[in-house]
Amino acid sequence: MASPEPARPGFGLPLLLLAGFRTLIDDLHAELAREGHAELRPLHGFVLQAVGADGTTATELGQRLGISKQAAGKTVDRLVTAGYLERVDDPSDARRRLVRVTPRGADGLRRSAEIFERLRAQWADTLGPERVTALEDDLHTMASANWFRLDVPGWFGG
Repeated sequence: MASPEPARPGFGLPLLLLAGFRTLIDDLHAELAREGHAELRPLHGFVLQAVGADGTTATELGQRLGISKQAAGKTVDRLVTAGYLERVDDPSDARRRLVRVTPRGADGLRRSAEIFERLRAQWADTLGPERVTALEDDLHTMASANWFRLDVPGWFGG
């Protein structure tokens, strides 16, 4: 006799976590579009974070994101065209070009942080602040110590 299907199958948990992530990201980008950043896509947030405050090269960016130099270069090209990144000569090495976040890119990052605060508050209004805090605490317990990794684009695609 076959055992009955579990009420909550194991594969449901990662799908629900992904659905929650997707909901937050979709809501973020809808609000970013209303605030003047319609060009930004989910990947772009990882790229802007990976570029960092001091800038980086396309090769280093690809390594940080876990994607090829060519894929990083194409993404940089799109973000340069949209005004979120710029390419400049490296003052310490004339052979290198750095990719840096522009003021528009910094504005997109700042607005993203503010919108995430509002989205978290909406979740707390719906679920209750204690449940959201407990959810965050539980996820911190279960997530690896190195939970904030910028290589998610490469990890998904690899």
